[in-house]
Amino acid sequence: MKSFKDKVAAITGAASGMGRTLAVELARRGCHLALSDVNETELVRTAELASQHGVRVTLRKLDVADRAAVFAWADEVVRDHGRVNLVFNNAGVALTVPVEHAKISDFEWIMGINFWGVVHGTQAFLPHLRASGDGHIVNTSSLFGLMAIPTQGTYNATKFAVRGFTEALRMELEMEGACVSATCVHPGGIATNIAMAGKVDPAMEKLTGATIEQHKRRANKMISTTTAESAALQILTAVERNARRVLVGPDAKFLDKLVRLLGSTYQALVIRQMRKLNSRKPR
Repeated sequence: MKSFKDKVAAITGAASGMGRTLAVELARRGCHLALSDVNETELVRTAELASQHGVRVTLRKLDVADRAAVFAWADEVVRDHGRVNLVFNNAGVALTVPVEHAKISDFEWIMGINFWGVVHGTQAFLPHLRASGDGHIVNTSSLFGLMAIPTQGTYNATKFAVRGFTEALRMELEMEGACVSATCVHPGGIATNIAMAGKVDPAMEKLTGATIEQHKRRANKMISTTTAESAALQILTAVERNARRVLVGPDAKFLDKLVRLLGSTYQALVIRQMRKLNSRKPR
């Protein structure tokens, strides 16, 4: 896709972070928008920012884990805009919990949003993207879809799943010569609210001696490497180039190279670093 002007993009998780900055940047380039999120108040704010660029913007309160709701929204987008060219399956949540303490309800919650939300969005919009004659699917995985981190087993599971799903999808579309393509996004530390809004299991306090609030603040500080605005620009450049994947941020690029160089032995370095972090006095 060489230009976003007069295209129509659907974005999940558009109330904040990368979803918001993607919406505003696409609007600046003349792309009409269908935005969704569970947070209606902040979704309206995103719409206000995007509408300043003179494009049409529609909104829908949406839980991406609800398959029927996502399919209904996809049909609604086409009714409202006449077509849809891009879908950004961007909605996501965070959960910090040791695997031993992770409840089935934890897995169901995070998989429902981070993985099934991507599946629902892809399958709901793909027929409409085909009908547009020029379509693109952008699925958000993570740096943690390339490497694993202790206490992030549930999150890792969702993001590795998104990676495999999207890579398989991309190959299938290429094999048939479809007018639709797909890109997998692997953000590193992006300055968004995902860490502060995420869940931290009480077991983490016993494991590290830090309170839940301290865990959130530390995680928030660690991920503030790349701005959401810069992330949006990198993602849209990848779509323009029809890239198979995009590593967002210097940390994602560096750690991807490290994992590929070291293979599974990267885990020893991660363990060493995590022990060092956990030995520090919580603040």
